[in-house]
Amino acid sequence: MSLSIQPNPSNLPSGSAELVSQPSLEVIGLIPCGGQATRISPLPFSKELYPIGFQPGWDAKPRPKVVCHYLLEQMRQAGITKTYFVLRSGKWDIPAYFGDGTMVKMHLGYLLMGVSYGVPYTLDQAFPFVQQALVALGFPDILLQPDDLYERLIARQQRTQADVVLGLFPCDRPEKAGMVDFDETGKVYRVIEKPTATNLRFMWGAAVWNSTFTYFLNQQLVAEEAKFIQEGSPKNRKEIPIGDIIQAAIAAGLRVEAEPFDRGTYLDIGTPDDLVKAVRQYCHQ
Repeated sequence: MSLSIQPNPSNLPSGSAELVSQPSLEVIGLIPCGGQATRISPLPFSKELYPIGFQPGWDAKPRPKVVCHYLLEQMRQAGITKTYFVLRSGKWDIPAYFGDGTMVKMHLGYLLMGVSYGVPYTLDQAFPFVQQALVALGFPDILLQPDDLYERLIARQQRTQADVVLGLFPCDRPEKAGMVDFDETGKVYRVIEKPTATNLRFMWGAAVWNSTFTYFLNQQLVAEEAKFIQEGSPKNRKEIPIGDIIQAAIAAGLRVEAEPFDRGTYLDIGTPDDLVKAVRQYCHQ
């Protein structure tokens, strides 16, 4: 059974809440797997299945634990039991490994990405399947702490009814991240992709959003494709960062909030330095 969020009936007259039947809001995990792992290539398998640390086997002896397994466990801890992977062609080892999701006590589905012009296009492949749900976004090659991060993101979204809630983590390499400008109430003003210089301290690494943003993302890409067709076919078409779509949503008036994890950690195993750190750290754990 998937986690369901019941609408808040506090605006109903006293004693009438039980008389109103409203559908629950399903929370669905969404994991883009479109990267080519060029920074840590060559690899004999998808980077999402890179072994990081260990887990007990059926005989209580240690078995390798792949990097994406940690993300799925964090989603499951938040009550999410349905998740879609969006795969680049050739990453068949991911469904071969996780199968139907029994290993992680979830229902897993696998979608194929279409055009490869950035994470927004990869995510939009799931539009027909998640358009009415609350979406929990996770990146399969990134190790995040704390483990209850999705619980806290969902709780904030339900409490504030924000269109997007971003999970923020301390960052000392802003030139490699999506940096976030927010105030003490958690309101996000700007998302800046990989600035060369900034005084911002937090990057975002996970998100939860509602159907309003799902539709906004879809329509932004529809408009982008229409513009592309009108202007012709540029030789070097640039990828669109998902942070640019979030910034466009802020400009359009959507409500974007932050849930900062002051003591949280972020390790991107798609980079050589973080891969070494993760293997050492999680091996000891």
